[in-house]
Amino acid sequence: MSLDIDAILERKRLARRVFWWRLTAVLALLGLGLGLLWRLDPGNLVQSRQVHVARLDVVGVITQNPWLVEQLEEAAEDPRAKALIVVINSPGGSTYGGEELYTSLRKVAEVKPVVAVIGTLGASAGYMAAVAADHVLARETSLTGSIGVLFQTAEFSKLMEKVGVSAESIASGALKDEPSPIKPLSPAGREQIRRMVQETHEWFVDLVSRRRNLDRAEVAKLADGRVYSGRAALQLGLIDGLGAEAEARDWLAKQHGIPLQLPIRDLPSEPPTSALSGLLGKSAASFLGKTLIGERLRLDGLVSVWHAD
Repeated sequence: MSLDIDAILERKRLARRVFWWRLTAVLALLGLGLGLLWRLDPGNLVQSRQVHVARLDVVGVITQNPWLVEQLEEAAEDPRAKALIVVINSPGGSTYGGEELYTSLRKVAEVKPVVAVIGTLGASAGYMAAVAADHVLARETSLTGSIGVLFQTAEFSKLMEKVGVSAESIASGALKDEPSPIKPLSPAGREQIRRMVQETHEWFVDLVSRRRNLDRAEVAKLADGRVYSGRAALQLGLIDGLGAEAEARDWLAKQHGIPLQLPIRDLPSEPPTSALSGLLGKSAASFLGKTLIGERLRLDGLVSVWHAD
């Protein structure tokens, strides 16, 4: 009988031990999940419910991004977001993506202060986004400007001839299949693309002239595609001052009375699901450096990007 009692007591001890191990494992997994959530969205669970200054990081190639447009619309309507800081580290991107981002930032600026901070690089469509702000800052060694538009294509007809491949194209109009990878660009097709690029370039120049309050003829001289250091950009009137986020907060405090003590809330530029699914991919990319296939290969249409090659 005593052996049976001892066995029962031992089983109870083992059951209690298993229970505590299971509880510890559940708490550890919960802590890991909360830590991951905090890493993906640091502080926003609390700060989104507080009065705060919103911050948007514009990083990498700029493309069409409906999710980001929605986030900026919510920031414009959120009474707890007293201002927006846009931190730009981008060589540019598609002209449509740049225009979309510019328009969305201007809608925010209609209801609350927006200040842009150009980091290492804020060129082409990146600079287009910067001029949407009420105040633009950069470091002396930042690279900005590169006001211009380009269109690139490739044609493989001679290579196809060498390997014995032929192709045909039946189009409804003379310019319907221009440009084409299977035949040389015709003079009419080249002229049509040139006019389209020039038309978009003129729009970009008008935008910079209007937003920076510069003479259009002067902007046209600056808009030959070159980049400028932050120091040169300040002298040319392309930016308003030298500095980074600290100087942006100082400007908001002095010009708009927004306390320096207000917390920062980061606006996510991608949906949380995309961030979770891409976490391993981003880790691999950061380990390997540049991706094997350049981001610009995903761009289509007109492009406003610096150092495209």
